Amino acid sequence: MKLRVLVGCEYSGVVRNAFRKFGHDAFSCDLLPSDDNSPYHIQGDVLEVLAREDFDIGIFHPPCTYMCNSGVSWLYKGVDENGNRIKNEPRWQKLRESTEFFIRLWGCNIPHVAIENPIMHGTAKAMLSGLEPSVIVQPWMFGHKEKKATCLWLKNLPLLQPTTDLKEETDALPKKVQQRLHYLPPSKDRWKLRSTTYQGIADAMATQWIPFVSAQVERRRACSK
Repeated sequence: MKLRVLVGCEYSGVVRNAFRKFGHDAFSCDLLPSDDNSPYHIQGDVLEVLAREDFDIGIFHPPCTYMCNSGVSWLYKGVDENGNRIKNEPRWQKLRESTEFFIRLWGCNIPHVAIENPIMHGTAKAMLSGLEPSVIVQPWMFGHKEKKATCLWLKNLPLLQPTTDLKEETDALPKKVQQRLHYLPPSKDRWKLRSTTYQGIADAMATQWIPFVSAQVERRRACSK
């Protein structure tokens, strides 16, 4: 049985290809063109794709700039004469738009959903009505000697199980090697490199979630007969 998989907000094709190599109909979707010029990439608004097509699994990587911990300091731009913090209103608007987009992806009509994002600051969490991640994973759990905490919000999907334990080896490396992406020098592609899913994590998603979702789809089809 072929599953239909939508990988939203992905231009690298890493997760899409992890599912396609098992023979499933996986498509990536982003406002940007695909990095690999794949015919299985939909350039456009993921919400519009969700409105017109059906999928069995949705894996989404919404922009994290305004929700992640590193962005919280930009929500205010100093204090007034009374000592009250002055809101950076354009930044707050971007934050509201980001959390609304996240919520729409979470509530989409796909039965099995995963959303990936870094650790969020408290204001973003509050705007998500306390929606907490199901699991936090690290690259060293999936074959990469690096550290980068990644949160996964999962709906009708099992927790992603580690495939390796390279923590000790990773801890022994210099900090700039452990956190390679954090220490990347400025460049026009830095944000792209930092947001690309680790291959080991993408492979784990495919190998662990395909059997689970396939069984669920078969069960639903049997019950509908």
